[in-house]
Amino acid sequence: MAAITFGQRQRTWLNEALVLLRRELVDTLRDWRILMPIIVLTLFFPFLMNITAGLAADWVARYGGAPIIGERIIPFLLMVVGFFPLSFSLVIGLEVFVGEKERKSLEPLLASPLSDAQLYFGKTLAAMIPPLAASYLGIVVYLVGLKVFRGWSPSFELLTLVVLLTTAKALVMVSGAVVISSQTTSVRAANLLASFVVIPMALLVQGESLIMFWANYPVLWWILAALLVVNVLLVRMGLQIFDREELLGREIDELNLRAVWNTFKGFWLSVEPNGPVERFTLWRVYRRDLPAILRRIRLPTWIVTLSLVAATAGGWLYATRYPLPTGLWSPQALTPEAFRNTPAIGFLPSFTVAAVLSNNIRSLLLAGLLAVFSFGSMAIVLLMAPMAIIGFFMFEVAHWGLNPALFFATFVLPHGIFELPAAILATAAALRLGATVIVRPPRMTVGEGWLSALADFFKVFVFATLPLLVFAAFVEVNLTLRVVLWAYAR
Repeated sequence: MAAITFGQRQRTWLNEALVLLRRELVDTLRDWRILMPIIVLTLFFPFLMNITAGLAADWVARYGGAPIIGERIIPFLLMVVGFFPLSFSLVIGLEVFVGEKERKSLEPLLASPLSDAQLYFGKTLAAMIPPLAASYLGIVVYLVGLKVFRGWSPSFELLTLVVLLTTAKALVMVSGAVVISSQTTSVRAANLLASFVVIPMALLVQGESLIMFWANYPVLWWILAALLVVNVLLVRMGLQIFDREELLGREIDELNLRAVWNTFKGFWLSVEPNGPVERFTLWRVYRRDLPAILRRIRLPTWIVTLSLVAATAGGWLYATRYPLPTGLWSPQALTPEAFRNTPAIGFLPSFTVAAVLSNNIRSLLLAGLLAVFSFGSMAIVLLMAPMAIIGFFMFEVAHWGLNPALFFATFVLPHGIFELPAAILATAAALRLGATVIVRPPRMTVGEGWLSALADFFKVFVFATLPLLVFAAFVEVNLTLRVVLWAYAR
């Protein structure tokens, strides 16, 4: 009986959301200014791509080019045909909230008994269905033309990939557009912010075009998985920052730098995010602030640590498939000059404490900056890269008949005792900073939660990471070299 009741609740929830979906679709489809461009361009563009594919293939054949070039152009144009109508999804998605606000029809909608999730679900589907249907129609028209005029048909894997990638890109573009629409006060502002959706998608299509020409389809499956993850994050972000009262009450977007600074200063001077402002001292920072921050970033710290272990294992496994030639290096060739000129540190202007320290600081600050624009993911990726390289060379050392544990203990461990904890703490704080827009702290707005995470990031970086990096740079320059030489150059 409980299962039936739960199922009934689910159906009721879905039916109420579908009422809003039908209302939105009716409003969209009865507006000829939206409908006609979608229909005309959807039918004309595949026809134009058919002509382009034929001309390209004939030109390659006429001038003695490789026939494979003409063959690879056809699936690339298939992907373009599917992507082109999705540009309309931005127009519709950007209108879903801010457009209704300008038309004075938003207040009755927000006063309805629909939940925030139902509003978001109905609006997102309504913005996605017309452009996605146009994309599918364009793909069908293009394939029919190719079959009739050129006798070409795609493989099942290629067709499946194109359809799924088109759907995933529509989901991401609409989810991003709905987030923008719910956080702006005018359609003009929403259209300007749409570049944050259009530019990444345009770059993605360019990358996919290169993969299409190489016919490396397994990579496209990974891109599809990444798009689905980004869509989940955008939907979660949209639901977290969606606020009915704020959406109705906000009339103009104003950047009050003084208020932002005062809020950040309050978080900097307090131990807990919602705690009182206290006198700031180093004794208080190390005794109370840092332990409290470490508790708040406990989960990100575990995520970063496990990611580093996985990256090291991944580098080891990669080396098993692509080992370096045996005899490429021998311990007898190791000298202080050879060590200083290794690729691992050759990019530094000089192997000094200052050079090593400044490089590590730049890397971790860059990770914090990229975390803001990637929900924290790029901060982890930047730290995983050197660990993957370490795992790669640990296998290579074992492949050359040496002890990989000794390699790690001499090349990494002396300064890694300080450097790895410093990097893990900074990256965990950066991960929390980037993920704040997805998981809003309780009793705080998204902006307040982000400023609180930013204050925690700088506290960790200044009072924990930076001192550890100083020790690590000093040990790496003055001790690691001697340890390596003692272990290998005897």
